Amino acid sequence: MPPTPSPETLTPPTPELIGSGPAMQDVYRLTRQVARSNASVLLLGETGTGKELIANAIHRLSPRGSGPFVRVNCGALAESLLESELFGHVRGSFTGAIDNRIGRFEAAHTGTVFLDEVNSTTPKLQVKLLRVLQEHEFERVGDTQTIRVDTRVIAASNRDLPEEIEAGRFREDLYYRLNVVTIYLPPLRERREDIPELVAHFIRIYNRENHCDVPRIEPAAMQAMVDYDWPGNVRELQNYIERAIVLAPGSELTRDLLPDEILEKRRRRIGRGVDLETLAATLVEQGIEAAGPQADNLHAQIVNRVERELVTQVMTECEGVQVKAAAKLGINRNTLHKKLQQYGLEK
Repeated sequence: MPPTPSPETLTPPTPELIGSGPAMQDVYRLTRQVARSNASVLLLGETGTGKELIANAIHRLSPRGSGPFVRVNCGALAESLLESELFGHVRGSFTGAIDNRIGRFEAAHTGTVFLDEVNSTTPKLQVKLLRVLQEHEFERVGDTQTIRVDTRVIAASNRDLPEEIEAGRFREDLYYRLNVVTIYLPPLRERREDIPELVAHFIRIYNRENHCDVPRIEPAAMQAMVDYDWPGNVRELQNYIERAIVLAPGSELTRDLLPDEILEKRRRRIGRGVDLETLAATLVEQGIEAAGPQADNLHAQIVNRVERELVTQVMTECEGVQVKAAAKLGINRNTLHKKLQQYGLEK
């Protein structure tokens, strides 16, 4: 008889985290484990998977939990503004710098700084980030005085950083400093068992926030949401639940309140809404017709035709991130790279 799991493995580390399926159990377990340390953490996952919630949970469960938690969206600012935002500046260092200003690293002293979309930083900023991680010191923009800080760094990326390194857009030494521990946040389509729990959670929230009373959900509506692939992940689900709550004429969230993109995706689909079974059948039929009745080696021709289209569709869905595409296809990254070369799909 297998041992009974401890209560810790069954509950999220913080109340804001919703989901009890196997994929999230692994995330929770690693979150608790790494929180006790002072190591840098790299969070990987698609947009909308909850990377900031995990970063916040690591901070709150850590010995630094009473200190500040400071978030910086590195993809939202130009290089000059981001440098000032991270490290501060002194008066007169650039046009508009009318006063001295501390940066986010100083503001996060004794706490945690969360660098979201760290893949968006420029090589110049990456050098300064590497120095902070290694030496715990930096200078404000326009200043020569060195400032020392005691700040833990948690970074997040929605891009494949090894690919960014290969492309010359991200420093390999910085990657290894950030990547002491990696936590992968699975997309919602890989943890469909959590969808009913998330739906119930958001129904409670948006009933309260919008002064509505829609306590029930139609089974057909729930099934439609479980079947949908959620390219926008939890953030997209959250948005559609609020929309349905606001538009509901009665006390039940019904299927007709869901947008067309959910209702039209009842079967397993990839890429731009393409159904796997239909795609394969169509390509096989077209391949047989194109090869003609006297064709040799028909099996290899059809397999290559279907495989090329499948790889194309998955790469499109994964926004060109080979690590995610390889995982979805169930092959390793080197095999995927060879297939991209074989079919002329490197770009």
